Amino acid sequence: MTGLDAAEPSAVTDEVRLARAYLSRVAEPGCIPVWDLVRNAGPVDAAAAIRRGAVPDDVAGATSARRDSADPEADLDAAIRHGLRLVVPESDEWPHFAVAGLEATALRRLAAYRSGRERHREGGEPIPPVALWVKGPGHLPQAGVRGVAMVGSRAATAYGRHVTTELSYALAGRDFDVVSGGAFGIDAAAHQGALSADGQTILVSAGGLDRPYPPGNAALFDAVGESGLLVSESPPGAAPQRHRFLTRNRLIAALSTGTVVVEAAARSGALSTAKHCLMLGRTLMAVPGPITSAMSAGCHVLLRREGDERALLISSVDDVLEAIGSAGEGLHRPARPDEPVAADELRQRIDRLDPLSRRVFDAVPVRRPAREDELARRSGLPVVDVIRSLPALRLAGLVESTEEGFRMAAAFRRRTSG
Repeated sequence: MTGLDAAEPSAVTDEVRLARAYLSRVAEPGCIPVWDLVRNAGPVDAAAAIRRGAVPDDVAGATSARRDSADPEADLDAAIRHGLRLVVPESDEWPHFAVAGLEATALRRLAAYRSGRERHREGGEPIPPVALWVKGPGHLPQAGVRGVAMVGSRAATAYGRHVTTELSYALAGRDFDVVSGGAFGIDAAAHQGALSADGQTILVSAGGLDRPYPPGNAALFDAVGESGLLVSESPPGAAPQRHRFLTRNRLIAALSTGTVVVEAAARSGALSTAKHCLMLGRTLMAVPGPITSAMSAGCHVLLRREGDERALLISSVDDVLEAIGSAGEGLHRPARPDEPVAADELRQRIDRLDPLSRRVFDAVPVRRPAREDELARRSGLPVVDVIRSLPALRLAGLVESTEEGFRMAAAFRRRTSG
């Protein structure tokens, strides 16, 4: 069996598949002059013109280094060896809904580029990919219909990892795709939370899918590839170079209905994904953190913005559902007295807490609300630690907030009184 036999299961011709594989190798992702050439000439004629060097100067400049060395048959054979497949716009598996937003932004960007008002951005243009290398049994065509991108710092705090895991677990349990980039920190917590809920998670890599990056997350890549989707614009063997992280951020935003920034420093790469989210007209959300935490400075900037660029504040999964869910999702439904939370489920929620949050929860009154300063006295912790832990406790469904302060969630109060 060759790469041409198995790389694409639909009725895409070998000629188109080879051309798309060549185009994904010969130019960097997010290259607007190459995308424009393919849009006008089609993939087969565009690939042939690039091989001959019979292309405009901007296309030649973007492709001359690899036009003779790119070997699409070798890339397709390598894909088969590593369990990958090439998905192209001509196939049934192409995520047309997700890419539609990129198509619209690309046409606007192209007009500015062709007029000479703006130059090609080396960090990647908000344009559709020419092809996608994919691994996993997940359903790619539905991407962007019901998905949430979870992004943030690689150097995440315990607070950030915990909030991300809880949000991702809850969203995946409600049939949302959880999309992220496979990095350490927030990315890894997002994928792991979705996997724990047996939901679909989509990992968008900056390099070839046969080269997991960071290598320390190789087991995570394997787990996602077994039940969800690994996605990359780069062919097998491509190194995860710095600029490729920036270009893949537009795909993370496009494959999602909305983006949640959990922890991001003032110059975090996650803010690039937030920018693409807004550019695509998707919903941008951010989780607040302690005002003393540098890892939340970028989130606070997003929350302070004015108008359409302002992120929605997220403190629970219901906030996300209210922002991007179906009609009625995220609206608070008071629990009925005959619907107590099972004891084993309560214990599992408590066990997933970090030690600091568990200590704060132990100080939360059952019925009478208490403010942050009182919880600090009851727990013996600094107020800033209490403030840092409360969003995690809300996300876990363990506490509820009122105008007077915080108390145990209704399900806990019923169980405690019983």
